[in-house]
Amino acid sequence: MRLICLVNNHLGWQALEYLRQQEQVVGVVMHPPERANFEREIRASSGSAELFTAADLMDSACLKRIAELKPDLGISVLFGYLIKPVFLSLLPQGCLNLHPAYLPYNRGAYPNVWSIVDGTPAGVTLHYIDEGVDTGDVVAQKAVPVSCTDTGEILYHKLEAAGMQLLSETWPAIQDGRIDRVPQRSGEATFHKVADVAEIDEIHLEKSYPAERLLRVLRARTFPPHRGAFFRRDGRKVYVRVQFEEEGDGDQHKR
Repeated sequence: MRLICLVNNHLGWQALEYLRQQEQVVGVVMHPPERANFEREIRASSGSAELFTAADLMDSACLKRIAELKPDLGISVLFGYLIKPVFLSLLPQGCLNLHPAYLPYNRGAYPNVWSIVDGTPAGVTLHYIDEGVDTGDVVAQKAVPVSCTDTGEILYHKLEAAGMQLLSETWPAIQDGRIDRVPQRSGEATFHKVADVAEIDEIHLEKSYPAERLLRVLRARTFPPHRGAFFRRDGRKVYVRVQFEEEGDGDQHKR
């Protein structure tokens, strides 16, 4: 197949590396420099593929060039832009998205945060892109267990590893056309915008919180070097990071 990959972050880079070994990647769409992560690595892994940025998907001349590349299928991995129907129409086999959530739970941003805060199932999903946000038919999923000691950082990396495993396990079936499309259970769906974390980040010292809820927020927002949760003291923000250790975890250090 001729692929066009829309990628960002470490997982996007790793997925691109894998896909180049399986198929012909004819195009790579990246975030603009101010929003790109692992930009250098993604460029290096693109090989001879033509490079585009997210803004190019709104430009008719660039869309024409993408059409000339004759991609069969698109693959999106942590691509933080809404993909428009005009681009999807260029892909005879559609466009798949690898989303780090167990859809329909946690559509949108920061699934690792909300699985901890809300206690919703965590996992990764490979699904078709439609006109909604993470609403398309599911191809494959993998659940990821969440420990009571997992922080947002730990769960994020668990989801990264599971995402690559799901992609590599599912790709042979995609190559052979043996995949099924299963509509999502929309009645169970949850959705969060990027800005929603701002509503949980500030800990108001004058308020009362259920202990479990407060601990969940502090766990979920611990992801250095990101600052995450905070409270205010003397007009200044004081940021909080936490570390959890189950009984017995530290015994090895005593030997």
